[in-house]
Amino acid sequence: MQDGTGTEHHINDVISVETQGPVGLICINNPPVNAASHAVRSGLWQAVELLAGNKTIRVIGLYGHGRTFVAGADIREFGKPPQDPWLPDLCNFLEECETPILCVLHGTTLGGGLEIALSCHARIALPGTKIGLPEVTLGILPGAGGTQRAPRLAGVKAALDLIVSGKPIPAEEALGCHLIDRILDGDPRQVALQGAYAVLAGDLPHKRTGSLKVTPDPAAISAMREHLKKTQPLLFSPHRCVDAIEASTSEMTEGLGQERHLFNACMESPQRAGLIHAFFAERAVSKIPERHALPRPLETIGVIGGGTMGSGIATAALLAGFSVSLTERDETGLSRGVETIAQNLEGAVKRGKISDTDRQSLLSGKLMASVGLEPLKTSDLIIEAAFEDMAVKQAIFSELDGIAKPGAILATNTSYLDINKIAASTSRPGDVIGLHFFSPAHIMRLMEVVVAQETSPDAVATGFKLAKNLGKIAVRSGVCDGFIGNRIMTFYKKAADYMMLDGADPAQIDKALTGYGFAMGPYQVADLAGLDISWAANRRRAATRPPEERYVSVADRLCEVGMFGRKTGKGFYIYNDGHPHPNPVALSFLAEERGVAGLKGRPFSDEDIVNRFVTAMILEAARVLDEGIALRPIDIDAVFLFGYGFPRFRGGPMHTADQIGAPELVRRIETYALEDPYYWQVPKLLHVMAENGSSFEDRNREAL
Repeated sequence: MQDGTGTEHHINDVISVETQGPVGLICINNPPVNAASHAVRSGLWQAVELLAGNKTIRVIGLYGHGRTFVAGADIREFGKPPQDPWLPDLCNFLEECETPILCVLHGTTLGGGLEIALSCHARIALPGTKIGLPEVTLGILPGAGGTQRAPRLAGVKAALDLIVSGKPIPAEEALGCHLIDRILDGDPRQVALQGAYAVLAGDLPHKRTGSLKVTPDPAAISAMREHLKKTQPLLFSPHRCVDAIEASTSEMTEGLGQERHLFNACMESPQRAGLIHAFFAERAVSKIPERHALPRPLETIGVIGGGTMGSGIATAALLAGFSVSLTERDETGLSRGVETIAQNLEGAVKRGKISDTDRQSLLSGKLMASVGLEPLKTSDLIIEAAFEDMAVKQAIFSELDGIAKPGAILATNTSYLDINKIAASTSRPGDVIGLHFFSPAHIMRLMEVVVAQETSPDAVATGFKLAKNLGKIAVRSGVCDGFIGNRIMTFYKKAADYMMLDGADPAQIDKALTGYGFAMGPYQVADLAGLDISWAANRRRAATRPPEERYVSVADRLCEVGMFGRKTGKGFYIYNDGHPHPNPVALSFLAEERGVAGLKGRPFSDEDIVNRFVTAMILEAARVLDEGIALRPIDIDAVFLFGYGFPRFRGGPMHTADQIGAPELVRRIETYALEDPYYWQVPKLLHVMAENGSSFEDRNREAL
């Protein structure tokens, strides 16, 4: 670079410098999100060195090109040895620079990007900017000075809220707590130049963040610790975040040392590996064999059925901007469906997702409701959400065959049924697909895209496009009874039932599994979903149930006396005061079944409950994988992380299986088989893995 006005020089492919009189500008251009890659870090170091060594440069302005300033670490470097300069060293280098550095924030300035900004001497944000330190969601803490610099600028309480939650905050809130100094509108480069001249004129104060003192706030520290004990007792990194922020009252060097110590402890925690695995699972599931197929046009969606699922699907589609045609068999059902959608949208207003004006506009301008299927003739995609009965669904699809326009996708929301049989009811099986939403459909993130034998690749691609538009995580599944999630759940629920029959009460099983980290235990889940749902499935399967299989009928007997769970106020628990209490009727049915089976009941430890339950889950998941119902182990992990409340910090059942190890899983199953050789059978895949020392992660790497 030469001295003078307007000269420009490229440090490397992602960092360039420019001089404008006494101002030096540094631009980060590392699309798509200016991630803090090694090239960015090393180039930024060189650029600052170059400008700081130029005696004519009195202020440095740092900004990002494109849609955002640095949005965090480069995920391509996850799991690899760090390369110099490390981000902590870079941040310290920026702060110690003798030439004042002004940083311009825009877009989403997150993680390492915000730590870079906090290391600069002044910060300006563009309107609409969001900032955050989300490292806690990956099982770590801000390790480049974020836990030390944020309290120095914003105070202990604000830093706790930002770092422990991991949630981003808008520029206005960041200005209010002094994490940024100003909000200015304009192009990032122009704002960097304008801000630099403000620094020169003395209109924008600048300072080294590390030189500031932190006012101790033991009350805020104590309150956060108590909050975490109640809400996140099993998680590791949130508690370490509090420890690091508490250390910010020390001198900067000492605080940074404590931050590094706590960061390393988080890195060594198994939870960090689980949360990183969950992070990648969300991205990996979109890599499917049909991903290169072109999705079909998707503007109008038809929904058949105004019940809980149908109205939830219609709500999700409306919130995503689609025009929706809701149909029902009669006016009564239609009115009920429209009212449910209105209530769902009102809930979205209360959560701040939409305004009340938006709600009214969606109901009056985007939703069409009618009796009968004829209005669906213009829909691009039709989702059937009728009663879970094969004959009902086949009749609907047969009628749709003569109504739906050519090229329309015909989808079923079935949870268990054979989609190949449903597709055979039409003359266009290539257009038929399963879109298994999870209840409540407008809130739950998971959607299984179920591919039948003749489903066309572009129909699959359209299912994934729909999921993306709805803000959902789609996982590809083959056809079997229950697909990926419900098939595995049906199997491991039997393990819980067998433990219940053999001596563990439902409340103990639920408590042990929530203690492991599940959002809810199996009997809490059953009550919430409705015992009548599984009752219908149990009756459907009764004729094919092998005589060797143990069967526990407590849930069926509760349904026979009208106890369906939360919807009736009674199930495995009683909910008369809003809190669950063990239902004496359920316990009496259980005692009777134990008596008939000649069982006195034996004790189970919480550890044994968890081991049997998780092992059963892994056992059936291995079969699902071996049969090709799931493409990869990570697809199964995604299903259970985003649809079944599996503890995120454990990474999913397949990731957990790798932590346990195939030899130990085989040993467990063979031990349990001494009690029940029919249920506990080692899958062929686990035998192979135990013999050759392979893992499910190996299979993730080999897939696709």
